[in-house]
Amino acid sequence: MNHLSSLRDVDPTPFWLDDPRRPQPAPALVGGTTCDLLVVGGGYTGLWTALNAKERNPSADVVLVEADEVGGAASGRNGGFCEASLTHGLANGLQRWPEEIGRLEHLGRENLRGIEDAIQRYGIDCDWERTGSLAVATERYQLEGLAEEAEAATRYGGTPLLLDADEVRAEIDSPTFLGGVWNKDDVAMVNPARLAWGLKQACLDLGVRIHERTPATSLDEHGAVMGVGTPYGRITARRVALATNAYPSLLRRHRPYTVPVYDYALMTEPLTDDQLASVGWARRQGFADCANQFHYVRLSADNRILWGGYDAIHHGGPVRAEHDRRPATYATLASHFFTTFPQLEGVRFSHAWGGAIDTSTRFCVFFDTSHHGKVAYAAGYTGLGVGATRFGADVLLDLLAGEHTERTELELVRRKPLPFPPEPVRSIGINITKWSMARADLNEGRRNLWLRTLDRFGLGFDS
Repeated sequence: MNHLSSLRDVDPTPFWLDDPRRPQPAPALVGGTTCDLLVVGGGYTGLWTALNAKERNPSADVVLVEADEVGGAASGRNGGFCEASLTHGLANGLQRWPEEIGRLEHLGRENLRGIEDAIQRYGIDCDWERTGSLAVATERYQLEGLAEEAEAATRYGGTPLLLDADEVRAEIDSPTFLGGVWNKDDVAMVNPARLAWGLKQACLDLGVRIHERTPATSLDEHGAVMGVGTPYGRITARRVALATNAYPSLLRRHRPYTVPVYDYALMTEPLTDDQLASVGWARRQGFADCANQFHYVRLSADNRILWGGYDAIHHGGPVRAEHDRRPATYATLASHFFTTFPQLEGVRFSHAWGGAIDTSTRFCVFFDTSHHGKVAYAAGYTGLGVGATRFGADVLLDLLAGEHTERTELELVRRKPLPFPPEPVRSIGINITKWSMARADLNEGRRNLWLRTLDRFGLGFDS
């Protein structure tokens, strides 16, 4: 059946940003200034860095500059899955850091509690729901992997619940679901834009000076301080934290370590009580399927269904606004939605959007310092940064302070991933990988020689 009519009235604005409570941007920086800490980037990493810096030292003079608006990029338009994992899931962490995965899982759970505590402490209204999330099998070959996932999660302190087909459909009713694992404790759902806006207000309340519509254009060292250029003035700072993620780093040598990948999502109109009852979903968990090209799905506070993922696209080159809309992907997502929930035939989508996320060859955040320790950098979250960015902020502050902590001793922090090759090899490799992953999904998960070679060298690409 052709479901294109469900897209007839979509608004191309990210749903979360289409909110009457969206705050006015702070004034741009006009004229020069000095500070103890300059944070470049007003997404989650930058906001947590500024907030935690003031919590550590209330007398510190902290400035945050953002080229557009706080929360206006990936931090304000993602799916709102706030996970404890710092490693883009336990399987990725086990593969890359088997010796310290237990510590990483513990630190991740501590970090998630820290986020929840901050939301309560600062009164951030962001629809925080500690629902957990489901991983669901839609093909029989995926069931074995789910059982292995549940066993590994239990071994490292998780409390997963392995569900058969009837049990998972009792939670969320789809004829495509054959089994699942419910991670009950380590994932929360959140309104991502309101979280960013709440962190912004918390920063302002603590005395952080925020300047939006103020791009940082240059970075240079002057003895004991750093200079950062902006269009209308220069900032002199003792320390600089770079939190630009998918956007080109002021440190050119870091640019080969990330590439922008575009992710897309749909949001339905609010479901009626009868429509919601036809799906069940009484406990409101988010869920994702187990394919390489997977969907992520959740309910909003007003009972809309967010349906995203699957068609991650690398366009090559820098981030460009024209890639944020992709009707062909919206049509694919709509078709998949009604295959998963045929009982919702006739539901329409109100919003359809997309945008860049930063990915690295190890799928999760990495760190570095430069200019004799006066500059620190974090990037590469690969779409799982809602929770991990707070941990990243603490690492940045530890590094800038020159402190040896449990965090800075981690191999995850001490070592960077392999860089991506230059263009055009980069785009050719990514597109071959994406094609190979799609083939694996059609071939009971069997990975071809290309994917096995990437696995051997710790490289890859994740939807």
